[in-house]
Amino acid sequence: MYLISACLCGVNCKYSGENNLNEKALKLFNQNEAILVCPEVLGGLSTPRAPQEILGGTGEDVINGTAKVISEDGQDSTKEFIKGAELVLDIAKRCSVDKAILKAKSPSCGCREIYDGSFSGKKIVGNGVTAELLIKNNIKVYSEEEI
Repeated sequence: MYLISACLCGVNCKYSGENNLNEKALKLFNQNEAILVCPEVLGGLSTPRAPQEILGGTGEDVINGTAKVISEDGQDSTKEFIKGAELVLDIAKRCSVDKAILKAKSPSCGCREIYDGSFSGKKIVGNGVTAELLIKNNIKVYSEEEI
């Protein structure tokens, strides 16, 4: 069983109100091999919402309290991102999930590479908040680019 970012299966929960449909992810869901999650929505953010990036580090730094998740218009969404990550982890534990396929480069779901917080399209090495929390709890995290 996988956790999969809901946007990858056609759910319109992306910040823009759209989705990031990935046919391979959707196939897993249609075969009853996946639970869909959107950490940002679970954390209380609306759809659509302003684009968000991690300012001052990575998801690990957000969890440690040394970086923040900020919207393009300057709103601090750190609390919502942490809450969403914790709820996704709770779902994973309750459902005995040990693998996740998450949206690449997202400040929540990005694994191995995320945007740098400048809203310029520049990327850095690191994980989003949810991806980092799942990895720290021994859940294997992949991006849709890896399936």
